[in-house]
Amino acid sequence: MDTAPEPTTGGTSGSSTSGKPDSAESQAGKSHSGKPNPREAAVEALMRLAAEQPWNDIEVGDIAREAGLSLAELRDLFPSKGAVLGGLSRIIDRAVLEADTSDLAEEPARERLFDVLMRRLDAMTPYKPALRRIAFALRGDPLSMLALNGVALNSHRYMLAAAGIDTEGPLGRLKIQGTVIAFSRTVEVWLDDEDPALARTMAKLDREIRRGETIMERADDARRLTAPLRALGRALLERRPRRDRTEPRDGEAEERDPAAAI
Repeated sequence: MDTAPEPTTGGTSGSSTSGKPDSAESQAGKSHSGKPNPREAAVEALMRLAAEQPWNDIEVGDIAREAGLSLAELRDLFPSKGAVLGGLSRIIDRAVLEADTSDLAEEPARERLFDVLMRRLDAMTPYKPALRRIAFALRGDPLSMLALNGVALNSHRYMLAAAGIDTEGPLGRLKIQGTVIAFSRTVEVWLDDEDPALARTMAKLDREIRRGETIMERADDARRLTAPLRALGRALLERRPRRDRTEPRDGEAEERDPAAAI
């Protein structure tokens, strides 16, 4: 998306005139029991502030006041403003995952993923003015974008699961990262798409998903072609000198097990 002057706040179909998101999914910072949820209240407060003023002007004290929290309470919930922004992802995740997707069971994987990601954009619509400003502010901040990529990886693991797409195995991480990239490119179009039908956005998402399918097919082909080389490498490792294969001392087995880091 080309660089342009920072956009001003504009109304959307999913946002009230006060700037407070009115999506049914988010419940404006309330838990399922109807009681105030401090974590969601902080996220909603940040989104209201971000819809009205530049991202870099927002301080953690502003978020606390807007959410009706003390600084101590906000600190117990989130370590930084960026972490509050990351909390929005969980709200969006839940809105998508709580929806009934049983009608997609018989559809091809491409159609299932398309539907799930469009539902994600629908859940994001109340926050569109804020997200537009935030995207503008963070465009030149690679460290923040890297951190948000980590948040997105967790979210899209669940989006793929909702679409019934496997993310385990040797190509699982590639699928997740590819979906994150495809969705982020689609969001760039969506932020500027004022058509209620979102024709440009849907066309972009369809192209990105098809491109991702092609990449995955090539990656799978490459993996099959290199299978003999990988088998040879494993055989060479297994034939390393016996002294390297001695039984580990107490405590060493746990340290060597990669799963111990999970």
